[in-house]
Amino acid sequence: MRHNAENFSKCPARSDAVSRPDRPDHVNPWAMQLVIRRNKQDPANHVDVLEAAATAVVRLLDDHRTIQDTSVWSEAVAHWRAGWIRKVARRAENKRWDDVQQLDGVNASSGTAEVRALVPGPVAPLPPEVKKLQVGGTEFPRLHDSQHHDAVVTVELTPFADLSTGKAAAQAGHAAQIAYERLTASAHTGDPAAAQILDAWCQDEFRIRVQLPSTSQWSAAERPVRVVDAGLTEVSGATETSRAFW
Repeated sequence: MRHNAENFSKCPARSDAVSRPDRPDHVNPWAMQLVIRRNKQDPANHVDVLEAAATAVVRLLDDHRTIQDTSVWSEAVAHWRAGWIRKVARRAENKRWDDVQQLDGVNASSGTAEVRALVPGPVAPLPPEVKKLQVGGTEFPRLHDSQHHDAVVTVELTPFADLSTGKAAAQAGHAAQIAYERLTASAHTGDPAAAQILDAWCQDEFRIRVQLPSTSQWSAAERPVRVVDAGLTEVSGATETSRAFW
């Protein structure tokens, strides 16, 4: 979808932190499910999975069914964003992957990986197609770095925590989401540079480059987007897990 002034007028200003450790969650939490396609004989590369997941998140947020104020997608995303922004990564193979294609969501690919981001919904009960998918076992081989050297937006993952592919995919999705929302908010207020960057990213179908910096590079860098995870899984307590820049 190509952005223009009318599109921006429909986009709320969303620039607050993702994990919201200082804000109450819903009594019945909601989450965006990220379904990673897995081929046991030929598994996808770790970084490719992270890039596909982050792109799928942004494509869902930018989808016309989300931007329309009165749509079911828009209402679901707005409710989800009013609480903690949870993302849950699961894996699906063969028929189970085919089954989740029938659920509302958006697919994205990067290199060897494909991920479907589903429209947010309650953590419980889950649709049967999602409930049968495993959260565990979302570790993919770390074969090579990103191939997207010319991507508009780059996401970095912390070198100070050993995150599984599934957890890292969720964190990459968080960083990409904040980058999209901040650029949208700035464009909405008339910032031409943000509008130009967002339009270029949109034209590139929201491709994302994921980098894994060294500890010294991470410590020295200053980025406009920083994600502090609430520490619900894999990390203990509030932890900075990912960043984004453009």
